[in-house]
Order: sequence, then structure tokens, then C-alpha cells
Amino acid sequence: MTNLIVRKLEIDLSEGFPRHWHGGDAFRSQYFNALSMSFPVGEQYFIDAVRAGAALLPDDAAHEPLRHQVRGFIGQEATHRHIHGLYNAQLERQGLVNVWARWAGWRIEKSRGLHVLHHLAVTAAYEHCTAVFADGTLRYGRWFDPAEPKMRTLWRWHAAEETEHRAVAFDVYRALGGGTLRRTLWYAYVLVLFSIDAGMQTSLNLWRDGSLLHPRTWWSALSFFWGRDGAAWRCALPLLAYFRPGFHPDRDHAVPAANQLAAQWLAAHASQWRAAGSTAQVAP
Repeated sequence: MTNLIVRKLEIDLSEGFPRHWHGGDAFRSQYFNALSMSFPVGEQYFIDAVRAGAALLPDDAAHEPLRHQVRGFIGQEATHRHIHGLYNAQLERQGLVNVWARWAGWRIEKSRGLHVLHHLAVTAAYEHCTAVFADGTLRYGRWFDPAEPKMRTLWRWHAAEETEHRAVAFDVYRALGGGTLRRTLWYAYVLVLFSIDAGMQTSLNLWRDGSLLHPRTWWSALSFFWGRDGAAWRCALPLLAYFRPGFHPDRDHAVPAANQLAAQWLAAHASQWRAAGSTAQVAP
């Protein structure tokens, strides 16, 4: 028995943060800013998809643990949506323009007529990508150690909770009869789309920041993805694991270590969040 705790992060974004909050590094600051720009609209979509799927679950005792998971998932994602909304408001004050949210909103609107299984497959795909990246955020110190403390706390708190609820959308999808082909096709789509969206929004951020053409910006990008503990090669195999026919987010060999990292971070930084509630869940 585990708990999905809905946590309120005790940090104040009202006074803003430095433009290059990631240790003075323009690329890393604007790359993570780009990711934040996608979160409010994306997490609302995830909430809507999982809530719609949960409404179709059989009303019996066997599915009650999963309904508990759904409630915890919604609570955690709602707090992420809120804090990144505050974060993004500061980015607007810095002169950045969020086009990713507009692209995502347009695609969501055009997909309204799809069956809920498609929306759950897309959600599960993004949740896996997020969980893999979350693991790197907690595992590899050089990813965030140089960041301004407030921002480092924000991103690692988000990463810990993404680790906790990584399987919820996947489990709702499977409980409703979702199969391997649909989820892997949507996953391939998500990988391509995410790469394009993240690259374009980061480039736009760097352009608005005036640092797009600086050689050190490009060197930072290369080192972040391909240097020591680089995101590209550290994340490649975990990302590709999703294509395995028998894959489950909670049954990968790296999951126990990821869970431990998340629990350790949350325990060590308990003074920086407060619990707003919890939902009992049974691990699959």
C-alpha cells in the first residue's frame, strides 16, 4: 500500500527569478522554461483524459484501487498546473512568448472527437516521457545542481511526483481494453511531436533572450544532451523500452531505484512542501 500525496510547494515565485536561473546558462534556462510553458495546458489535458477514462471503469471493488490512484493523479497534476502557471507568468514578464501552449491547445481542440482510449494513449505516452526525464532530474546532479535553489526545488519536486504517478494513465488505458499497437503508435507520434515542440519553443525563447546565436549556447546544448550524463544517451533506452509488447511503467528494472530517489528527495526536502491530502493506492 502506497500513498499518492497531493503536495503544495512552499516556494514564492511572486518576486520572479533570474533570466538565466540555471547557473547563468542561457540554453538550460530556456530549455526548461520551454518545458514549463507546455505544462498547464498539457496537464489539464492529462487530467481530462484520465478523469474521462475513470468514469468508464466498472463500478466494482476490483477497480477501487485504480479509482484511488486517479484521484491522487488529478490532485498532483492540478498542483503542477498551478505552480507552472505562476512560473509561466514570470516568463511572460521577462518578454518570452508561449507558442507551445497555443499549438497544444489547437491540437487538443481538433482531437475532441476521438475515443477516450486515444486520449489515454497519448497521456500515457507523455507520462512515460516525463517519468524518464524526471528520473534523470533526480539521478544526475549536473542536470540541476547549478540552478538557482528555488528553481531547483521546483523541478525536483515536480520530478518526484511524476515518478510516483507515472503508471496511472497507463493502468486506466489497459483497464479499458487498450492494446499495445494503439499505445505504441501514439507514443511514436508523441516522441516526434515533443521533440519538435520543445526544440521550436526553446529556439524562440533563446531568440527573444538574445542568446540564440552565441557559441556558448550551442555548446551548452551539445553538452546537456551528449556530454557526461547527457540527456539524450541517458534517456534513450528507457524511452525506447515503451515499445516493448509487455512493457509496464512500474515493472521496468530501473523503477525501484527511481522510486527510492523520489522518496529520498521528498523526505530530505519535507520542509519545502505541505501535504494537502493523500490517496491510498495498491501497487500493480
